[in-house]
Amino acid sequence: MADFLHPENDFLKKVIAIIEENLADEHFEVPDLAQQLNMSRSNLLRKVKSLTGLSVSVFIRQVRLYHAKELLKDEALTVSEISFKVGFNSTSYFTKCFRETFGYPPGEEKSQVADETDALAGEEKRGKSKAKLLVVIAALIVIVAAVLITKESNELIALDKSIAVLPFKNDSEDSSNLYIINGLMETILDNLQKIEDLDVTSRTTVEKYRDAVKTIPELSRELDVSYFVEGSGQKIGNQILLTIQLIDAKNDRHIWSQQYQREVTDIFQLQQEVAKNIADKIQVIITPEERKRIEMIPTENAVAYDYYLKGLDLTKNMKTSEGLNEAISYFKQAIEEDPRFALAHAYIAICYYYLDIFQADKKYGIEINTYADKALLFDEELAESLIAKALFYMQDEQYELSAQYFEKVLIYSPNSGWVHNRLSDIYADYLPNTEQYLMHALQGIRYAISDQDSVEASYTYLHLGNALVETGFIREAEQYIQKSLAYNSENRFSEYLYIYLKLAQNFNLKRTKGDLIRLLEKDTMRLDIIQEIGKVCYTMNEYEEAWKYYRKFLRIKEMFNLDIYNSEDIHIAYVLDKLGRKQEAENFYSKFLNYAENDPTIYRDLNMCSYYAAKGELEKGMEYFKGFTDERDYFYWLILFLDKDPVILNLSEQPDFDQTLKTITENFWIQHQELRELLEEEGVLKK
Repeated sequence: MADFLHPENDFLKKVIAIIEENLADEHFEVPDLAQQLNMSRSNLLRKVKSLTGLSVSVFIRQVRLYHAKELLKDEALTVSEISFKVGFNSTSYFTKCFRETFGYPPGEEKSQVADETDALAGEEKRGKSKAKLLVVIAALIVIVAAVLITKESNELIALDKSIAVLPFKNDSEDSSNLYIINGLMETILDNLQKIEDLDVTSRTTVEKYRDAVKTIPELSRELDVSYFVEGSGQKIGNQILLTIQLIDAKNDRHIWSQQYQREVTDIFQLQQEVAKNIADKIQVIITPEERKRIEMIPTENAVAYDYYLKGLDLTKNMKTSEGLNEAISYFKQAIEEDPRFALAHAYIAICYYYLDIFQADKKYGIEINTYADKALLFDEELAESLIAKALFYMQDEQYELSAQYFEKVLIYSPNSGWVHNRLSDIYADYLPNTEQYLMHALQGIRYAISDQDSVEASYTYLHLGNALVETGFIREAEQYIQKSLAYNSENRFSEYLYIYLKLAQNFNLKRTKGDLIRLLEKDTMRLDIIQEIGKVCYTMNEYEEAWKYYRKFLRIKEMFNLDIYNSEDIHIAYVLDKLGRKQEAENFYSKFLNYAENDPTIYRDLNMCSYYAAKGELEKGMEYFKGFTDERDYFYWLILFLDKDPVILNLSEQPDFDQTLKTITENFWIQHQELRELLEEEGVLKK
């Protein structure tokens, strides 16, 4: 078992060495380890998980425990002294973790060693040769058993420590109190999500079962969890009555239930108590840091919290400006009662972000930033505070900072599928990175997949399917796009991605154009599909036809004041140029040059290349084309269309054009192979 500290893998040796250097530091956690390894937190999580089957925080804890096991053989040290020596700030928590890992409390370590010594001594009396053989066999059994137990325990963790908190029922006929019952459910769920040792189904997923008439085994099969929490309650005067039941999903049996009656002023203690009772019943390890976050009281002011719950209930639907403005009003009333209420500040910022999200002229940037900063000032470890700041940076187009804050959220709320999906968006559209996009899309499937009729599930599968396509896994992507369409046959994004999958398998632009036109007939205002048809016509040198669709595309953008798809300006300019409309073309060339010069992504050189190639400055265009060969993490569609793009083909007679094109293509497929090996190691793809 001590071999845990001496792995053969060089990377794990380095990881363990860094943990050992910080063994006594109770505050040494995942972000510190990632920093010392010069890795992103997500890359570190992925690599450790693929090599050990453990999360990074659990791996750090295991290193501490195995060192403690060795130290316990020293008669001079007490259990309490050893626990602090290996970085545990609580002896009781150390004892609990040690027992779960080794099957006995730390106080029995010496007797375990003594028993092993006595057994070996007895074997020596029966003959040295026989003893040696038995020792070897025993050692082999221990090693094999350790491997099997570790593997089995990991599988059990994935199965036995997964849970869904179903929407609570309001036992009162007074529907005006429903927001309190909903708030209790969401806070209990949020507290459980803070426990890394527990897989918790997202709020979005369980909400879809609010009115569903399904049995527990049916729900278990659909959500793939082992436990369900059911709850019902009501508010009577100043009293909250709450009944909680914990259900073994696989066997459809109640394993624990409890009724709670508390004063409204004790609502925080009630939420904490329920979450900790549930975790205790399914034997989940709660770290001291997690316990501290669960026990954090958001406000001492009951009136402020009541306003907050009313606002929170309105945020379930972020689509209507009326609902968002009403929620903001409640959150502001909460702040009037308690100016240091971090959650209320954070949600005001989040609501303002969604009010602005599709507007070309953003109105609320100052408000988003101000309320996000106040939320962080009052609680810098609160997930909602970090999300609020991440959303500000999204709106302000500071995408690297946005990604950093979203990554921080995962430290304190590791089960957030929503955050993984936001990071997928960032790495797909704003900080192009094929590996990060794919990894977060995979995590989004793990944490955020919804029920069989869910529109949300359709988009979650779309995310993963698109991530696989973007990294060149065309055949593998198809099954996920089909699943996306099975969940929601009207998902137009999945429909037109499926059209492009067929294009990738059998390049036929004429058929693709026809398929896209038929898809547009289902929704004639789909801006994304309109510009895709224009782009296909442009690629086919059908400039009159391309302008027909680009003209409609521009009209809709202007009608709704949309600031999107700015990279398309180069194609529009070139189409107008070919049609002899030089003055209009110059306007779009100028807009695209401004866009390209300020492009912070890996595509800047390629965009500058396109501009100069279109303008006839071929040597300058070629210089930027060569510059793009230094980039990585670009997407498959670029490779598919690059040698067919009319603008890029203006460079085809330039020296080194063919070699540069070949290098760009080869770089993509080299990275594709690296990702394939990684996904095969993690079992996502078959070897």
